[in-house]
Amino acid sequence: MPNRASTGLVAYVNARLLDPARGLDARGALLTNGETIADFGPGLFQGGVPSGIEVVDCAGLCLAPGLVDMRVQVREPGEEHKETLRSAGEAAVAGGVTAMVCLPNTHPVIDDVATMEFVARRARQIGLAKVFPYAAATKQLAGKELAEMGTLAEAGALAFTDGTRAIGDAQVMRRALSYAATFGLLIVQHPEEPSLVEGGMMNEGEFATRLGLAGMPAVAEAILLERDLRLVALTGGRYHAAHVSTAEGIALIRRAKARGLPVTCDTAPPYFALNEQAVGEYRTFAKLSPPLRGESDRLAVIEGLKDGTIDAIASDHAPQDQDSKRVPFAMAEFGGIGLETLLPVTLELVHDGILSLLDALKRLTCAPAGILGLAAGRLEVGASADLVLFDPERPWTVDAKAMHSKSKNSPFDDRLVRGAVARTVVDGRTVFRA
Repeated sequence: MPNRASTGLVAYVNARLLDPARGLDARGALLTNGETIADFGPGLFQGGVPSGIEVVDCAGLCLAPGLVDMRVQVREPGEEHKETLRSAGEAAVAGGVTAMVCLPNTHPVIDDVATMEFVARRARQIGLAKVFPYAAATKQLAGKELAEMGTLAEAGALAFTDGTRAIGDAQVMRRALSYAATFGLLIVQHPEEPSLVEGGMMNEGEFATRLGLAGMPAVAEAILLERDLRLVALTGGRYHAAHVSTAEGIALIRRAKARGLPVTCDTAPPYFALNEQAVGEYRTFAKLSPPLRGESDRLAVIEGLKDGTIDAIASDHAPQDQDSKRVPFAMAEFGGIGLETLLPVTLELVHDGILSLLDALKRLTCAPAGILGLAAGRLEVGASADLVLFDPERPWTVDAKAMHSKSKNSPFDDRLVRGAVARTVVDGRTVFRA
């Protein structure tokens, strides 16, 4: 069970306050009152904390808005043997994630109000990380007929996507973007031309050939993005490309942004921290979708983060059970867990001098929240007290077996990382403490 903080006033003192939304990086304190932030700043409690207020000594650690993870597969309802809303919530708060947005590829699919409300209600009952749903862009994720997007948006869907499937039919995508343009909705695409990657196992190239595995060409991402960006220009619809992983795809998005098109994108830690060599001798934990790319693509992802082309970093949490992973590579399912490694692997960009700490945190907090219209990811008086306290320097070794997720398939298993969560707070309640 999560630890319950006081429902009254709590003072977080001796903290390094970080708020990417306002560029704040300063020693200070923060006060919560029940579920909300009451005050914060460098000068708060300089004369001491008044009596009657619970005190949390942050011991100089970083206190930031809780992470907003915009791409998570929770597997409930329908595949609870892989993950549940509770186990995903436990993994999330252990990783400093206070809000996660779940894909609609559950069973049943989140393409009606009843299923969407079930997920939201279950998450509220569990009381760990907040869960916000995407709704399916097409009925049953079949890519043929648009879902009831207007009704689903009114019921709380943040955006519309076919999850791990690309909307491959150009006419369907045009209709989705046209509808989105009319009602101010967001379409999220898995950018991969389906016919080019069908039957593929890993990134196409020399390494795949040596392993005797069918390849998935990097150009599949660029081809679908090129098509979609032309449709965005035609319709004016808002468009978000998920987990971009190739140099050519990122270049297309960079050019689209320069033209003023309403386009955003995210990537995930495997695509800037690993390359196709991580597959090694048929290592199924590194079988991801999109696949791990070559080194030049990995460096292009880093450059896209540096220059701001890539707006956000998501975990791309895709839990699979042992029966789906401990099989020959060709038979293994795609996906890896990522909620608990999202922060430390992103911090590698800081330790390597690629991004500042505020820039890295921005891509984990206010940037994804802004894309999705969520009131989250920033320190603000009156806002929900969703916080993460972390040590950016603490080293530890990723042990997939010790993860809170029900599944244990981490592509970062055995990796030495720096950066550990000490405490996670949701609505003023401490829900995780190391």
